[in-house]
Amino acid sequence: MNTARQRYSKLTSGRTAFLDVALDCAKLTLPTLMLNEEQKAEYTKFKTPWQSVGAKGVVTLASKLMLGLLPPSTSFFKLQLDDSKLGVEIPPEAKSEMDLSFAKIERMIMESIAASTDRVQIFTALKHLVVTGNALLYMGKDGIKMYPLNRYVVERDGNGNVTEILTRERVNRQILGAQYKLPPKIGVVDESTGGHDKDVDVYTCVHLTKKGYVWHQEVEDYLLPGTEGKAPLDKSPWLPLRFVTVDGEDYGRGRVEEFMGDLKSLEGLMQAVVEGSAAAAKVIFTVSPSSTTKPAALAQAGNGAIIQGRPEDIGVVQVGKQADMQTAFQLINVLEKRLGEAFLVLQPRQSERTTAEEVRMTQMELEQQLGGLFSLLTTEFLIPYLNRKMHVLQASKKIPTIPKNLVRPTIVAGVNALGRGQDRESLIQFITTIAQTMGPEAISGLLNPDEAIKRLAAAQGIDILNLVKSVDERNAEQQQAQQQQMQATMMQQAGQFANSPMADPSKNPQAADMMAQMTGGAAQPQPSQDPVDMQEQTAPLPGA
Repeated sequence: MNTARQRYSKLTSGRTAFLDVALDCAKLTLPTLMLNEEQKAEYTKFKTPWQSVGAKGVVTLASKLMLGLLPPSTSFFKLQLDDSKLGVEIPPEAKSEMDLSFAKIERMIMESIAASTDRVQIFTALKHLVVTGNALLYMGKDGIKMYPLNRYVVERDGNGNVTEILTRERVNRQILGAQYKLPPKIGVVDESTGGHDKDVDVYTCVHLTKKGYVWHQEVEDYLLPGTEGKAPLDKSPWLPLRFVTVDGEDYGRGRVEEFMGDLKSLEGLMQAVVEGSAAAAKVIFTVSPSSTTKPAALAQAGNGAIIQGRPEDIGVVQVGKQADMQTAFQLINVLEKRLGEAFLVLQPRQSERTTAEEVRMTQMELEQQLGGLFSLLTTEFLIPYLNRKMHVLQASKKIPTIPKNLVRPTIVAGVNALGRGQDRESLIQFITTIAQTMGPEAISGLLNPDEAIKRLAAAQGIDILNLVKSVDERNAEQQQAQQQQMQATMMQQAGQFANSPMADPSKNPQAADMMAQMTGGAAQPQPSQDPVDMQEQTAPLPGA
């Protein structure tokens, strides 16, 4: 059986071609993103590119992907109840309460992600995906760790499923020895002197089995005790990501590789223009050999000084390449525009009549181009990332256990978010067209406002529970408002009647009944004004 070091060396031969292309792509965009395995960062001097279009494009595209996959303000997933179980195992009236519970669990998961360093490592991985097309994420207990292409190898089957992963990293021997009891021979450079190397190579070997993934770590063919681990197939902490897949290849292709021709052309043109501009900016005076003007006198003369000489004997060296430089500038502008569109950099039309609607439409077109990029990242990143995150939080009792047969998590970010955005634009355009062609009054007469609000909320990913009033609540409020209005009207009429002559009981015996009807109460008995009745009412009780 081969050791992890032997297996890693064997699989590096299939990675060499991809690693060479990745290094070339990094040199034109972000040189510090990729190193050779033999290089060390503290001893490496990177060559700065002559242009910054590639670096700006990589950061812009990675930022758009980051905001699309993990939006900071909303959840990128939704826990939904299986509709087939509704009414069979779950009563329909319990759906609202369960939706509130699911929303609370979603907030707890998003708060856990916000409190961790996941977004930092994921953004770094996205930059590697754009440039090199490959990145490996390990979701450990302490957070996410990112492996660039030069520190891991991977093997896939014919369907693209990962069957084996091996990583290699340099670890300080003292730190490693403090955690594990290593044999004395590990890290020995010179056996005669007993000297030890500062760092040792630690290999992590991940294999696919029938029950899931298992892994362990080795140091110079020595198995580190306690490093064994296992995980189910759909909850693996190892996430090997690809940007663009090619059938039959174990590794992915990056966005930069697809536009390598334009980047190389722009790099060469920018170098020529910069060096030519430097040469053209250099000022050199020439003096005729037969001139009476001395070169030293010309060089030492200050501004506004007067020296002896003839102007025709003094000349200035000129490059005379303005036409050639203009051609290079025009081609540079074309290449920058093409690369900006390739990396989804917003470039609105420079005009005094450029409107906000035109800029918004340009931005929407750029977002729609992300559909193909989101599809693979949703499958290979978002779904495994969510499954692993929920598995870890449930195992640590930070969130309640979610039954698989009743609840299913659904991704609402990435390509699904683009679909919701398209639905929103179509719905708004449909309502606006009806209002413009048939009048605003046609909206209330033809459209169902409740259904329109539900569809707009669903398109924007907003939960309308306890936010939008239901039909019953609006009807109850409308009835209450009508009753209050009727009472106010009756009280106003009663006040007018009380000030009229008809309210006098001597003139109108039915005044009390009419007043009671206006105020909504019953007629009250009027006290008698007869003196005898008054005496009977005030007479003392017997025995008082």
